[in-house]
Amino acid sequence: MALIVQKYGGTSVGSIEKIRNVAERVLENYKQGNSMVVVLSAMAGQTDGLIHLAREMCDDPDPRELDVLMATGEQVSVALFAMAVKSMGYDARSLLGFQAAIRTDQLYGKARIQEIDATRILKELEKNRIVAVAGFQGLDEKGNITTLGRGGSDTTAVALAAALKADVCEIYTDVKGVYTTDPNICPRARKMDAISYDEMLELASLGAKVLEIRSVEFAKKYNVPIHVRSTFTQERGTMVVAETKDMEKVLVSGVAYNKNEARITVKRVPDRPGTAAQVFEPIFKADIIVDMIVQNTSEDGTTDLTFTVPKADFQKSLKLVSEVARQIGAEKVLGDENISKVSIVGVGMRNHAGIAQKMFHILAKENINIIMITTSEIKISCIIEEKYTELAVRVLHEAFDLENGPTEDR
Repeated sequence: MALIVQKYGGTSVGSIEKIRNVAERVLENYKQGNSMVVVLSAMAGQTDGLIHLAREMCDDPDPRELDVLMATGEQVSVALFAMAVKSMGYDARSLLGFQAAIRTDQLYGKARIQEIDATRILKELEKNRIVAVAGFQGLDEKGNITTLGRGGSDTTAVALAAALKADVCEIYTDVKGVYTTDPNICPRARKMDAISYDEMLELASLGAKVLEIRSVEFAKKYNVPIHVRSTFTQERGTMVVAETKDMEKVLVSGVAYNKNEARITVKRVPDRPGTAAQVFEPIFKADIIVDMIVQNTSEDGTTDLTFTVPKADFQKSLKLVSEVARQIGAEKVLGDENISKVSIVGVGMRNHAGIAQKMFHILAKENINIIMITTSEIKISCIIEEKYTELAVRVLHEAFDLENGPTEDR
């Protein structure tokens, strides 16, 4: 039979009763003869509670000790799950990240998985046990506990599926699958049967919260099929798989948005080699992610440099850039937090012209001004005023007929 890795998020294990329900669901697969590895997140709200405790203790908790504290949330979940399985008459074994030999780098709070030694998990499976692995955590080369950042349990599950050569990795959450856009904004959003790794990567990077981006990267690299589905129904969800020829016919698969961005503009920067590097150097050293960058050169030997950063890093970025601007003789630095990014995604864009023009026309028709634009082979993103986000999502979703199925080349 199959080797299945399942992951359950915090809302799926938010209470004792919900953990029991998860155990029953896992046992349904186990009783069919499948080998089961289950990755669990912390119970809903527990991670935030641990962060609150740390900040009550001190304003700036030590990163190493914060990871030690944060890892306890998943420890509770896997222990309770194993108890639930045993109370139902079956055998289970809980393993923490270090016991499952999940090795990471040393970047506390945002560690990346480097390798997994699956030997112990395989031995437990040979004993016909259900193995519950704590998500979100690992161990660095010096023996320190590390955590993978928000959404890290998804990454744990897919990485384990790759290491174990599992038949499928099922990600259980509180939604029924991957939708053409956010159903909370657009009630006509449609659940997709399948989506390619590349499309899912773009959607995840653009703000879709169904899957953590690193988990999709792992899946694509090791060709791990992911099944995104709901904990609370038996319905089939969405398969995230390698691209097929049928997918290439789809012009637009989904509409994504992200309100978590802010814009910074450095006015009248001296237009000479190395200036852009000077502007961005302190940003990169501070480990701040820069998304979109636009440079407008004028005839007077200066340029305006505009870029976006996460809102959480806006004030810090503004301060760092303002210091550099004074050093290089730029005129001034402007900032704007009231923006959002709206994007359309589809692998069919690679071979079809006119998609961008249609998107721009749709937004213009609604009197929505485009502040910045960026594109890739399968994505077009526009920065707009935040107040128009929901409207932009709805009109784009309707214009590309995503309610009834993706727009195809006919």
